[in-house]
Amino acid sequence: MMNTQDVIALFDKYVIANYGRLPKVITKGLNNKLWDLEGNEILDMFPGWAVSGIGHCHPKVVEAVQKQVSELIHIDNTFYITLQGQLAKMLSERAFGGKSFFCNSGAEANEAALKLARRHTPKEKYKFITAEKSFHGRTFAAVTATGQPKYHEGFLPLPPGFVYVPYNDIDALQEAFDDEVAAVMIEPIQGEGGVHEATAEYMQTIRDLCDAHGALMILDEVQTGMGRTGQWFGYQHYDITPDIITLAKALGGGLAIGAMMARPEIAASLVPGTHASTFGGNPLACAAGVAVIEAIEEEGLLDNAKQTGQYTREKLEELKEKYPIIDHIRGKGLMLALQLAVPGANIVGRCLEKGLRINCTQETVLRFMPSMTVTKEEIDQAVAILGEVLDEEE
Repeated sequence: MMNTQDVIALFDKYVIANYGRLPKVITKGLNNKLWDLEGNEILDMFPGWAVSGIGHCHPKVVEAVQKQVSELIHIDNTFYITLQGQLAKMLSERAFGGKSFFCNSGAEANEAALKLARRHTPKEKYKFITAEKSFHGRTFAAVTATGQPKYHEGFLPLPPGFVYVPYNDIDALQEAFDDEVAAVMIEPIQGEGGVHEATAEYMQTIRDLCDAHGALMILDEVQTGMGRTGQWFGYQHYDITPDIITLAKALGGGLAIGAMMARPEIAASLVPGTHASTFGGNPLACAAGVAVIEAIEEEGLLDNAKQTGQYTREKLEELKEKYPIIDHIRGKGLMLALQLAVPGANIVGRCLEKGLRINCTQETVLRFMPSMTVTKEEIDQAVAILGEVLDEEE
């Protein structure tokens, strides 16, 4: 029987060390709680990097996957797959009537969106405008779209044609635009970049510039999609309609699935032979995706995201009044951040020791992104633990 140190030693010897891992071996997850190898309970306010958006091992997802795994796990996309069609319909009806391409991750969805934009627009259009501090994935095009130089180190030269502008800077956006731009790719709320929300004016300007120059508006909804902000998709907080959105993370309730949804007339440019994904849209992942959408609607989780999101913000604001190292709170729904005046890594580590999992990004930003099933009692418990740690920091 292995203990934590045995497992860590196993990783040290056999697993490539490309992740900075927390010193816990997780063996079980249920709703908003995790358990490690020693049986310690952890309250998870950052479930699976926002993947477990309706909680760990949601019973509806578990049931759907258990049923499907005994019938058909995988079949290639040269056949029709009922669940893939059903999931595409459910997403389309909750968005802008688009058509979906399925893959396995957010990075793949963004790659597909970039390829579609190049494929659909005239050949002279090869540029992409993205935002500084954005994050779009780790594949070559997606990491190039990511407006953070630290992710580019060691991989130069990157693919040409990507232009970065400050987030929410309309003047810089207008200056960067020309008739060689194929698309703008933007996050409605920057996640890894520090939970920064796009302004309504900024989003409208992107839409207007894309229309004026024959470019496409791509919204990376990998984190904001599937209800996290209190709407199905982050763009629905604005009076705009994108041309393409990308999804992943919470879409599969824990299973690997990504999706790119495009307006039908744009989607038509991806003809056979232009793009594909061997595992994309497999029956198992799509069964999970259908179950996630059903669970969100049957359990009223969009409303819960709004209500508990507001409650969480209020509780975090109370912490801010007590602890000067908290500069301000920002975000929407259950996508919230505490901007600190000091580095936050030590705070995250101390919280984990006390049974609370949160996240630190951009060195000084603490992220609270609990599942949409989170309760006020669980928020109270999380805030209390964070308060204990902040007491020790004083």
